[in-house]
Amino acid sequence: MRTFTAARLETTAGVSAAGGSGRNAKIKMDNTNVKIENSDSGKDGGHTGTGAVGPAAAGSSAPGIVVKEDSVKIFTENLQTSGAYSAREENLKREEEAGRLKFVCYSNDGIDEHMVWLIGLKNIFARQLPNMPKEYIVRLLMDRSHKSVMVIRHNLVVGGITYRPYISQKFGEIAFCAITADEQVKGYGTRLMNHLKQHARDVDGLTHFLTYADNNAVGYFIKQGFTKEIKLEKDRWHGYIKDYDGGILMECRIDQKLPYTDLSTMIRRQRQAIDEKIRELSNCHIVYPGIDFQKKEAGIPKKIIKIEDIPGLREAGWAPDQWGHSRFKTLNSSKDSGTNQKHLIAFMRSLLKSMHDHVDAWPFKEPVDACDVPDYYDIIKDPMDLKTMSKRVESEQYYVTLEMFIADVKRMCANARTYNTPDTIYYKCATRLEAHFQSKVQSGIQSKFLP
Repeated sequence: MRTFTAARLETTAGVSAAGGSGRNAKIKMDNTNVKIENSDSGKDGGHTGTGAVGPAAAGSSAPGIVVKEDSVKIFTENLQTSGAYSAREENLKREEEAGRLKFVCYSNDGIDEHMVWLIGLKNIFARQLPNMPKEYIVRLLMDRSHKSVMVIRHNLVVGGITYRPYISQKFGEIAFCAITADEQVKGYGTRLMNHLKQHARDVDGLTHFLTYADNNAVGYFIKQGFTKEIKLEKDRWHGYIKDYDGGILMECRIDQKLPYTDLSTMIRRQRQAIDEKIRELSNCHIVYPGIDFQKKEAGIPKKIIKIEDIPGLREAGWAPDQWGHSRFKTLNSSKDSGTNQKHLIAFMRSLLKSMHDHVDAWPFKEPVDACDVPDYYDIIKDPMDLKTMSKRVESEQYYVTLEMFIADVKRMCANARTYNTPDTIYYKCATRLEAHFQSKVQSGIQSKFLP
């Protein structure tokens, strides 16, 4: 067999693996036995042009359902179990149930309809794997020791996988896998692989799959549960499959309990079980009514709302001694929170005066005028200035910790550096003023505050 290159396969959407010959078998599976569809080739890695892989699919999500029935604990490592995966699986299952989509497994049995589908699959392989010799594709596809699981949409083949089962050794070798370019990114690839696994396990009695993957196909196969580490006993496969230059041998263990064709239901049950356990251990699912909080100028609240009056706060573990917590504590801090707050306000006033009197403070004394700088508020979404900070300090209601005050100063200087380039006077003023502020905070902490 000629070696196929990754460069050419980057422009295709097929998966190719070397295959050999095998047992004579006629098999006819209806779409209830073999349903194969990928879940989302684009989102989960497999997309047109990923090495030798065409339809790679990925995650999905389905709405959670309450399930109390006992279920078997199933190993799910390497499976795409994100929310998007379940949703796509559910959509594809509905298409199958409506008769718009079906998955069948046939070999060269001489039946006209089946032969037409096999020829259609051969044409897809030839298009999606242009570096694979057409004679080689035909020889393997029509070899009665090989089977082909096909995706049929509106009575036309849109993709499939050809593999050879070694029944006596209980493993199979994937030869080709591809989805036609017109049906990419619809989720057929992963579902195709899932149904292949279930069919190979339930009908052929296989426990493993082996395949030679192009470098660009490795990612797709990993998403489908394949690994480069071959754990299958060598005497089970050595001498049955040939080595191919330019390919990486990969293995997939077929789980004997995993419901490959109904993973979305399994994921829903797992999620439901986790959700029920979380509800037992936590009250995070309880939603309390909000509070009527209205602000005046500079973000100052119109009326004082007591912390303890916020619904759900105590239930979340809040305690009264946590109010206004700061890593800075005054030297003469008393147990009276009012006294501590007065010390904090006095310190913030002194810091504001020090900044206001600084030579570089002139750009920050007033809010930026949108008439002078029309696009400023399009770029700066959270503006700050010394005048606004002064109003917040004088309200004696806004800054309950020193960290809140420091955060506003940092945001004011960061805004100036975001809007202006480093060579401007505004950028330089912001840097010098912030350095001055930091030095004042440190000296104030050393003289009045303890970290």
